[in-house]
Amino acid sequence: MTRVKGGTVARARRKKVLKEAKGYFGSKHRLYKTAHEQVMHSGEYAFRDRKQNKRNFRKLWITRINAGCRENDISYSKFIDGLNKAGVTVNRKMLSELAIDNPKAFADLVVIAKDALSGKTYTPKVVAAKKEEEVKSAKEEKAPAKKAASPKKTSPAKKETTKTTTKSTKKEEK
Repeated sequence: MTRVKGGTVARARRKKVLKEAKGYFGSKHRLYKTAHEQVMHSGEYAFRDRKQNKRNFRKLWITRINAGCRENDISYSKFIDGLNKAGVTVNRKMLSELAIDNPKAFADLVVIAKDALSGKTYTPKVVAAKKEEEVKSAKEEKAPAKKAASPKKTSPAKKETTKTTTKSTKKEEK
């Protein structure tokens, strides 16, 4: 039987491992055996830490929400319980962003949670209406800061297309 050499395949495999180990300290990026061991361990660490990363971020968000709650004289657990009773579904990531970037909106959520804990009920429509009011007030606050934009001229072709679409929609309504 003829002798088979695995030269190109073996070399490619080793080069792939050494390429993955690029930047490792000492012999871990030079020697194949130690590089292979380190690449295997690195894969395990990466797999494990992708799971832990999710836990760490959730802990961070909860810590930020708790800090925002303490500024508004409520504990984290009561705040979350109040939001659940009020029917408000906002994830912890967004709550932490609100606590940092928009304390006023966060304070409004705290009020909703406190009211729900005291027995007042909020329907989703009431909560949505409050959010719309917040958005409108935020837009009104930002509006004076912007410069008045000059009116843009539209071409006659665009005007014609809008006229035809409005006529077609009127026909469809009939």
